[in-house]
Amino acid sequence: MKTLKNIWLVSLLFLLLLSGTTARAMDEDGEWAPTPPRLSYIDGEVSFWREGGDEWARARVNLALAEGDALYTGKDANLEVQFGSRSFVRADENTQLSLLVQEEHYVQFKLASGRVSFDLRSMAVGDRVEVSTPEAVFSIEHPGYYRVEVNTRDTHFITRRGGEATLTTADGRSLSIYPSEDIVVTAGNPVRVATYAAPAPDAWDRWNEARSDRFGESVSTRYLPPGVYGAEELDHYGGWRVVPTYGSVWIPYGISADWAPYSTGSWVWDPFYEWTWIDDAPWGWAPFHYGRWVYVDGFWAWAPGPVVRRPFYSPALVAFMIRDHDVSARISIGLPGLWWVALSWGEPVLPWWGAPGYRGHPRWSGWGGPRIVNNVVINQTTVINAGDIRFHNASLPRAILTVPPDRFGREWVRATAETRYRHTDFAPVRGELPVKPVSASLFGGAPRGIQPPREIVARPVVSTRTPREKAPALKDATPRARTPATPESRFVIPPVREPGEARVPVRPPFGAEAGPERTPPPRSPSYDEVKKQATPTARPAPSVQREPAVPRSQPTIRAQPAPREPTAGQRVTPPRQPAAPPVSAPPATTGRSSAPAVQQPVSPREPAAVRSQPSPQRGEVRQDAKERPLPGQPANRVFRGREPDQKRNQ
Repeated sequence: MKTLKNIWLVSLLFLLLLSGTTARAMDEDGEWAPTPPRLSYIDGEVSFWREGGDEWARARVNLALAEGDALYTGKDANLEVQFGSRSFVRADENTQLSLLVQEEHYVQFKLASGRVSFDLRSMAVGDRVEVSTPEAVFSIEHPGYYRVEVNTRDTHFITRRGGEATLTTADGRSLSIYPSEDIVVTAGNPVRVATYAAPAPDAWDRWNEARSDRFGESVSTRYLPPGVYGAEELDHYGGWRVVPTYGSVWIPYGISADWAPYSTGSWVWDPFYEWTWIDDAPWGWAPFHYGRWVYVDGFWAWAPGPVVRRPFYSPALVAFMIRDHDVSARISIGLPGLWWVALSWGEPVLPWWGAPGYRGHPRWSGWGGPRIVNNVVINQTTVINAGDIRFHNASLPRAILTVPPDRFGREWVRATAETRYRHTDFAPVRGELPVKPVSASLFGGAPRGIQPPREIVARPVVSTRTPREKAPALKDATPRARTPATPESRFVIPPVREPGEARVPVRPPFGAEAGPERTPPPRSPSYDEVKKQATPTARPAPSVQREPAVPRSQPTIRAQPAPREPTAGQRVTPPRQPAAPPVSAPPATTGRSSAPAVQQPVSPREPAAVRSQPSPQRGEVRQDAKERPLPGQPANRVFRGREPDQKRNQ
């Protein structure tokens, strides 16, 4: 009995140890880390501001946004930001948009002025997107298309494609928003809210729809996890190949022979991830934050590795190195030289960001392929000394890159290949980099951008959360006076709802000053009509005589099957005779067959004149019913002041 008790205790202890190991592994691999929203498209002059900066700088594609960042579009300019696998926000001209909060299931944007559209093709259960405007805040928890316009007097919130949301005004009222609605919020005390029918889609809506459709048709998505942004750009700037060692790899088009990964771009200081690589190529997001770079038959190729369930974003997948001679002298040098090289197949990254216990330790987070150290495959339990790692790409020609020490992250300069030293003269940097950021590092040395009007930047907005204290973007930064370009953080917090109130918010009233009634959208064409429009009709040869086509509404006459001889013991059933056509409807003949067509009998209760009229379309009223007035007032009215508001914004 005592032996069985000891065995049971040992087994229980083993299970506890195993569960603790599994929990720690889940905490290590499943701990949430933000994937920064990507500035994926720019057309025109767009400026960018980050907390701690002196002025607005010129924005560029592939910029990784952080909490507190603000964007502004100039005249005739627009932009696109991707903040989910299939979630986008696009801003029109003269628009000021900010990212206030980014958490695991919550993202908050601030729209001070202008027009934006949120195209959310998919949302996980529990996710919420909040749009804060000067007069109200809109909470989105369902996929759909949402358009928000803010001017000096009104705020419009339009839902399409099944979108639903909740509106909370500055005085704490909550209202429900249903699909295909235009919610108009007018400033006042109290704030006035009214609902109208959503206007017909215009050029802005159609452009947003086309932009999102191209993401769903990307071929490169089959090689990448859903959470990797920028897959659609890979289709147009490179090609996929399959090689025996690395599987599927992507090779960019049109690069020079002396090009190397992480050579055309700059380093920008991110408040969360610290030094982050921003590449200048339009396809320069996924290949520089995921996967590895390999050299195959004289070509640089990006190898994403096996598709993993959850991708893990990294600010850059490089190995930073310093010369062995500078290791002991870097304290006295001040700005020692710093080099970097792209990680090769299966090599670990030595993080320079994160908590102190996270920095400098080899990590393979998000990598699903083999783990390789010094060209040797290792298992996951092998203890690796970061100082003993020799990176494979460092031995390749022109793969080690550097910039002058006083320009790293401070000026927009192109990196140069290191040819003075051998790759064995370098040692990897363990943990925090020796280069400290300055104010110019927040923008990577980008030139000055356009300045938005001061009254727009300082305009307060409504929020459902109290602003939280944030650490300064630059460590050891001295407090300084706020500049006119700094966005103010003044929020109006609505009161908390009582527990006994209804869970479903009430609906806003129909607008009293309604405009014209919106007509219903046209019916979708049939597939035959689409084929006729897409396929040109071929002209027949002169010597060929074509028979007239049989109308599709006429039933097809099938030949009767030949009678079979009954077998022994089988009961013979007489064939069923077809019903004779009515006398009043003579059989119709066609040019293809002389067999009579079967006609449907005429119902004696319905006159022929009524039967010949087509069925009314949805929203139409028959001629005999137009004289009778309908009860009530039309509900699908469009906001009358919408066109003047658009002209006022222009």
